[in-house]
Amino acid sequence: MADKPNVIFDDENVYILQTGMNIHLKTVDLCSLLGVSKQYIGQLVSAGTLTREMTDNGSFFNLMDTVKEHLDSLQEKSKKTEDEKKLDKAKMAAEVKLKAAKATMAQLQADELKGKMHRSEDVQAFTQSLVDTIKQSLLSLPGRMSVELSLCETAEECSVIIKDTVKDILRELSEYEYDPEKYEELVRERENMAEKAEDDSDDL
Repeated sequence: MADKPNVIFDDENVYILQTGMNIHLKTVDLCSLLGVSKQYIGQLVSAGTLTREMTDNGSFFNLMDTVKEHLDSLQEKSKKTEDEKKLDKAKMAAEVKLKAAKATMAQLQADELKGKMHRSEDVQAFTQSLVDTIKQSLLSLPGRMSVELSLCETAEECSVIIKDTVKDILRELSEYEYDPEKYEELVRERENMAEKAEDDSDDL
């Protein structure tokens, strides 16, 4: 009985009857198998993605090796695409946060200029100004009362003079008002100093 052949072929078909055999394809047949152009196959070969083998019968692609190489390439490309998507998503999130932070900063600066918001150091400065005014008023008490008190003959007269003088000081303090224009001037002065410092830094 004759041995069964490993390969049977006719004018249009090739039948591989034995498993594990190396099957070699020409570039045109590989293009048909993968559904790509010869130029694309050439690019993959140049990039080292696919391997073209030189045999005694010419240049061929090993079918099994080539399919595996191509699938590995597609898998790697898909992985890179997912990583790029994650990176793009992270960049977009960072950009959104940055824009939100800039918008918040711009709003705070606008509120500061309008006098709707005060920095702690500015509140401290204006509070210190009020404290200094009160201090000066209290220190002026002896000078404002000394002449009149020296002319008093009774304690009651002295008491009246002291009360009247204190009332005058309290009235003056009650008229102490927050000056928005002075505050705006302070803010703009600080901004000008910041811009100057930034320009000096750029010149270095």
